[in-house]
Amino acid sequence: MITPLVSKFEIRENVAWITLNRPEAMNSLNPQLRWELSKHFDEVERNPEIWIAVVTGAGERAFCAGADLKHRAVERNASVEQRSKWSKMTQETTSLNERWHFSKPVIAMVNGFALGGGLELALACDIIVAADHAELGLPEPRRGLLAGGVGVHRLPRQIGLKLAMGYMLTGRHMSAQRGYELGLVNEVAPLEKLQSVVADEWLPDILRCAPLAVRATKEAAMQGLDIALPQAFYTQYELEKRRQASSDAQEGPRAFAEKRPPEWQGR
Repeated sequence: MITPLVSKFEIRENVAWITLNRPEAMNSLNPQLRWELSKHFDEVERNPEIWIAVVTGAGERAFCAGADLKHRAVERNASVEQRSKWSKMTQETTSLNERWHFSKPVIAMVNGFALGGGLELALACDIIVAADHAELGLPEPRRGLLAGGVGVHRLPRQIGLKLAMGYMLTGRHMSAQRGYELGLVNEVAPLEKLQSVVADEWLPDILRCAPLAVRATKEAAMQGLDIALPQAFYTQYELEKRRQASSDAQEGPRAFAEKRPPEWQGR
């Protein structure tokens, strides 16, 4: 018996669109969805024709409501065969949260609740564009749990310690607007305009840049955060070496001098 897919993956004009497709369960993360997301991000990393990825959820209620706690209850009564299948999926899964040096830019298009593992997924992305009705939070302590998908580490780094502790120790939600005020969310838009804001504004602006320059910028910025400023400046980054040796490094100045749009090759 073939297990139905619980996500969608589509490539359009150098952009991978990844959709968590369990709207009946608020796009919560069960082993199948985690495994499919892992395979999608494998493809984003592997495929040279993909320059950017966008992650969103199906429906209007939730981006992702976190771990599927109902599935955890089902696991207790599962057959040996089912347990073995889920265990194998887990072993083959590498979440975006743990891809510490994911080179390509990822946009989270947050169309509703982003809670627990859902917010952790968004935190692992580079840009968050959220619908104005969206709510974000790490409510795990209210369930006797810990935001162990790197949430307890990323949120303090992204909005500051005291503010993060205020949300993490209470399990409170923040509105999309509050997330924007705290610097966690890049832009807030009405739900009906959310996709157009991403597709017609953010994506074209990133695609105007050379893909290797974008990746080198991300690599230097993210890896540089872990070391002292002088060391970050003097470090030689692998993607920057690739950018310097690329044809796009020649194409950019040439196009500027010739007063025409550059034609990026991504190499």
